[in-house]
Amino acid sequence: MSFSNLGLSDAIVRAVTERGYTEPTPIQLQAIPAVLSGGDLMAGAQTGTGKTAGFTLPILHLLSQGTYTGSYDKRVSDPPSSNGRLPEKISQPRRRLPIRALILTPTRELAAQVEESVRDYGKYLKLTSMTIFGGVGMQPQVQRLKGGVDILVATPGRLLDHVQQGTVDLSHIEILVLDEADRMLDMGFIRDIRRILALLPRQRQNLLFSATFSSDIKAFASSLLDRPTLIEAERRHLTADTVAQKVYPVDREQKRHLLTHLIKEHNWFQVLVFTRTKHGADRLVKQLTEDRIPSLAIHGNKSQAARTRALAKFKDGSLQVLVATDIAARGIDINDLPHVVNFELPNVPEDYVHRIGRTGRAGAEGEAVSLVCVDELKLLADIERLIKQPLPREIVPGFEPNPHAKPEPIQNGQRGQASRGKRPDRAPSRSPHPTPKPRLTRHAEGGSGARSPLSRRPN
Repeated sequence: MSFSNLGLSDAIVRAVTERGYTEPTPIQLQAIPAVLSGGDLMAGAQTGTGKTAGFTLPILHLLSQGTYTGSYDKRVSDPPSSNGRLPEKISQPRRRLPIRALILTPTRELAAQVEESVRDYGKYLKLTSMTIFGGVGMQPQVQRLKGGVDILVATPGRLLDHVQQGTVDLSHIEILVLDEADRMLDMGFIRDIRRILALLPRQRQNLLFSATFSSDIKAFASSLLDRPTLIEAERRHLTADTVAQKVYPVDREQKRHLLTHLIKEHNWFQVLVFTRTKHGADRLVKQLTEDRIPSLAIHGNKSQAARTRALAKFKDGSLQVLVATDIAARGIDINDLPHVVNFELPNVPEDYVHRIGRTGRAGAEGEAVSLVCVDELKLLADIERLIKQPLPREIVPGFEPNPHAKPEPIQNGQRGQASRGKRPDRAPSRSPHPTPKPRLTRHAEGGSGARSPLSRRPN
């Protein structure tokens, strides 16, 4: 089936076709008609399935076909919260052009990528869009909002900053999207999200996308969604067949040297390396640089300008290694990314699936390797239990692990910090996101941080 058979307008199909895509992915085949029907949706979609296009395309169609009938100039009434009172310290602005669709994402990078999708797919439509997130100045965002925006892509923290200052009006939202809802709950955004929900019209379409349907997600969805269509494009926690997974047992003190050896021995380029902590990411970058391997890090302590520069260099192929923590890497979408390395296994097994889902997208082959020391054997067992398959081991000559080594406690990483309420979308910086151009692939996909959001399968 082609995109032209899904009920999308000719202008949208034209934009998709110009990117070289003719065949929708499974999630798009199910989600697009469901969204076009106007009802609520709860979708289970793994990273790399093309889910961003699954909601951006029908949203663009619905908004371009509809006509706003409200008054721009009259004062907007403050919507009550569930107890009939306004949320604390939040008020709506008086005179703003209406925002019709709101897309909430957990991270800045994902927000930028989704908005690029909206912009590119809607290139032939008279709709406007923008993204707001922390780490950049408020005033340019305020000026853009004054001009009127149809579709707003935002992280929760910075959106509430604008709400408190009266620079954004959420009272005319027709469609709400919660993208990667499971991650937003994991990162401690539930309170912010509920404050935002209290400001939206009761009559609206709600779309929730989540990689997992945990009990927390189900409970939250039951309070948000009205008789939703339920779709699950892929079996939960299923890793792509196109990703070759391997474990290298090694002593913890030898991990850095083994990583250098693998990169140089196999001439790896565009290597995305995951660490558990921000300090560990910075330390590894310093060590790799000493080994003459060009490397940069992205994590919550980096300014948005630094994160933007590092990601742009990695995407355009001028940076060999990008070291990232799980939160900062959320939403990274790079064409034909060949190598993902778990320098340290994640504390939560589901994050392993998200990490390795950065490679092997849209039918392309990729490689995901994990450097595992004795401290991480339980984490490895949890991952194998989750994905329902053992991971092959390979010992590299010269890096044989000490069979008598004793495990040491593992330092908690960013996940624990985020759950305590830290907002990773508010770090100070002043740089806009980059717009490098990726190569094209066959399926239409949701956003990349690049100018073309039809880079393979979005996160």
